[in-house]
Amino acid sequence: MNYTLIKKHDIADGVGIRVSLFVSGCTHHCKNCFNPETWDFNNGKPFDEKVIEEIIEDMKPDWIVGLTLLGGEPWEDANQRGLLPLLRRVKKEYPNKDIWSYSGYLYEDILKWSETQDYTKEMLSYIDVLVDGEFVDELKNPALYFRGSSNQRVIDVKKSLKKGKVVLHEKNI
Repeated sequence: MNYTLIKKHDIADGVGIRVSLFVSGCTHHCKNCFNPETWDFNNGKPFDEKVIEEIIEDMKPDWIVGLTLLGGEPWEDANQRGLLPLLRRVKKEYPNKDIWSYSGYLYEDILKWSETQDYTKEMLSYIDVLVDGEFVDELKNPALYFRGSSNQRVIDVKKSLKKGKVVLHEKNI
């Protein structure tokens, strides 16, 4: 797995000040994507243990609220496997910090994969908030919180898993 960028003090991709990891690789290729350079799986730098250590250190201050995964597409098969060691460490070392993930895939599809793919099930268990759905240029709305187009949802994953249905996050306005 490769990554394109780490933002150490991101305020645009989730609630509060966060560390955001932009992974490389995306097969959606949404029209007018804000980050098309992340489509290529070979773009950027290798994601390795050194990068995980850097992110863990960046998350240390109390004022860092959590981690956000975006890109690219964190839920591409190869990226899920690459992200698991990071997610395990974040939840172990910072159990009170949240993890947000953006995906062009729908929550329902990810949930279905988790029934047969242990690594998807594990990754989903670490995610607190999922912003799902492809960016649709014709539905673009800059007034929305944490999403680019009105078809996308801000989902509270923990509550959704518990209730067995999609529960929207309070920021889905």
